[in-house]
Amino acid sequence: MRLFEGATMNRYSIAALGCVAVLGVAALSMPSGSRAATPYRSSLPVQAAMPGFDGATTWFNSAPLTPAQLRGKVVLVDFWTYSCINCIRTVPYVRAWADKYRAHGLTVVGVHSPEFRFEKDLTNVSAAVSRFKIDFPVAVDSDHRIWQAWGNNAWPAWYLVDANGKIRYRQVGEGGYDKLERAMQSLLAEARGGPVDATLVDPAGAAEQMAPDLRQLDSAETYVGYRQASGFNSPEGVRRDVAHQYSAGQLGLNQWALSGRWTVNAESARAELAGGAIAHQFRARDLHLVMGPGQAGRTVRIKVSVDGRAPGADHGADIDADGNGVVTATRLYQLVRQSGSALQRRVEIRFLDSGAEVYAFTFG
Repeated sequence: MRLFEGATMNRYSIAALGCVAVLGVAALSMPSGSRAATPYRSSLPVQAAMPGFDGATTWFNSAPLTPAQLRGKVVLVDFWTYSCINCIRTVPYVRAWADKYRAHGLTVVGVHSPEFRFEKDLTNVSAAVSRFKIDFPVAVDSDHRIWQAWGNNAWPAWYLVDANGKIRYRQVGEGGYDKLERAMQSLLAEARGGPVDATLVDPAGAAEQMAPDLRQLDSAETYVGYRQASGFNSPEGVRRDVAHQYSAGQLGLNQWALSGRWTVNAESARAELAGGAIAHQFRARDLHLVMGPGQAGRTVRIKVSVDGRAPGADHGADIDADGNGVVTATRLYQLVRQSGSALQRRVEIRFLDSGAEVYAFTFG
């Protein structure tokens, strides 16, 4: 878990939690057989009335939705932001639930509440909705008004609302998908007055959407901007908001460094000249980097090495075996997926063009 400025927003890491945090869980008793004479009632307690989605700056895949319009439906509200690896890995499940239960009375509503400034850009959000093949309604919450109305404090976070507009279940963080789906089935059975399909979805996750390997995960999310940076080990120290020449030497586990001329800002660091690099010493199966080309329409070529060599079979989905890749949009890029045991490695990303912006390392 990482606490954000103002103590209002948390980004839950499955590595930090160890398991999903669940609030307000009651034992689920699913009906079976034919329709019962007495209508089924879920044991999930009523927590609050559904606040709604006032404050959305726009919507994707739908006209604006209100609590009145959703009455009679079970609603799964999914708080996410598109560069968050914890959110990205949940997407196959949320899509699968939307597809499986749509005909049984479930409406999924995504609420995109940004962490970084670039996640407020509607072009970026639209591209993410398309890239992740999201076809359910998404409310864009760029000013965090929906986030605040729901009292939310984490990505990802889910709320289940019953057919009467009452919140009955909340769950935060990755994992625990069976618990959430059982709660969903319970409320759908209550709304329908009879049983629903009690099987569980088991979607495949490719590239960065694959579940993390917790047994070999010794590195946690690492921010590059000085507001939340940790583990920085360039000997020059951070020079805030001014261009400066940095160097990278020996790194210990979970330390990182810049080399070349960079400007370190509150949220990110920008490579001022071609040839600048960022290095990180990590231990995990996967390494990702949230980064962008600096300006819309630009591309930045990158060269990735692992322990000073081409990554070969350990390359991630966004580079080739020789370590070559291209940054075309501001998003999360998978750079390393170790093909064998997750050894402690040093990765270096060299930017062959100027202007790239880097935000955060994440692992899996």
